[in-house]
Amino acid sequence: MSTTVLSIFSTWPLLILLAILSSGSTSYSLNPDEELVHGLPNIVEATVDDIRLAFEQNKLTSRQLVEFYLGRIKRLNPVLKGVIEINPDALYLADKADQERKRNEPSHVPRDAPVVTKLRKAGAIILGKASLSEWSGFRGNVPPGWSARGGQGRNPYDKTGNRITPCGSSSGSAISASANFATVTLGTETDESILCPSSVNSVVGIKPTIGLTSRTGVVPISPRQDTVGTVADATYVLDSIAGIDINDKETIKISKYIPKGGYAQFLRRDGLKGKRVGVVRHPYFEFNISQEIDTILAKTYEQHLRTLRYTIDIL
Repeated sequence: MSTTVLSIFSTWPLLILLAILSSGSTSYSLNPDEELVHGLPNIVEATVDDIRLAFEQNKLTSRQLVEFYLGRIKRLNPVLKGVIEINPDALYLADKADQERKRNEPSHVPRDAPVVTKLRKAGAIILGKASLSEWSGFRGNVPPGWSARGGQGRNPYDKTGNRITPCGSSSGSAISASANFATVTLGTETDESILCPSSVNSVVGIKPTIGLTSRTGVVPISPRQDTVGTVADATYVLDSIAGIDINDKETIKISKYIPKGGYAQFLRRDGLKGKRVGVVRHPYFEFNISQEIDTILAKTYEQHLRTLRYTIDIL
């Protein structure tokens, strides 16, 4: 199943620029010139509201933002191998978006996979294609994140490059989101292909209910399990890609369950306050990687559980 790296430059506050979620720091530090880009401090962690405001104040253009992402990909991707192809039209499309914004004109959307078309309508510029575990992980005994074309993808939080798996099969989608190669990414999942890479690369991923998003253009494995989902800023992206595709009958069936106004309206900081959460430690806290890594992972989970308990008041 193919995955696509995306960057959102809409003047509308649809998406938030991905922030690293792990309490640890990545081993690939920013260059000093990446800390301040065209008057926008720390653009890696900027929200879409920050970017939109910078657009409105003429402090940032789509071209500058695309150049920033392309620069990160050029510098870090030879190590992380999260991207296999750059869209040669990315800068042209960025210039076009800048011109359309100045004239307050709607974007012309070319024919594409329906989920990509929806994102283009929301203001997305397609930066390229993410790497994918070979044949979605169904090619025998090969490591997660490896493909003949892209090589072995690496988890951005693994300094050694061989101790922490990037998981798969949408490996490049999670690697690219975690390394801030783009604002958001898409992935596809039959069984854990979004959820596992998102988890181990410390980003948020959603596997939508079958029919919530179109599957037209996806190489199929199982019609009862395949779905296109989101990696990073998952709810906002889901709102952008959910909906009917006349070529995917499941989207017609499920469309009546999509809430008016989308899913982001239900995001509340205190939404879990007072809720009781059960934690199954056995066997799920038995990672069986190595004693050192198992101890680190167990302590990290407990740390996050304490954060939920004392910061959000979960029982």
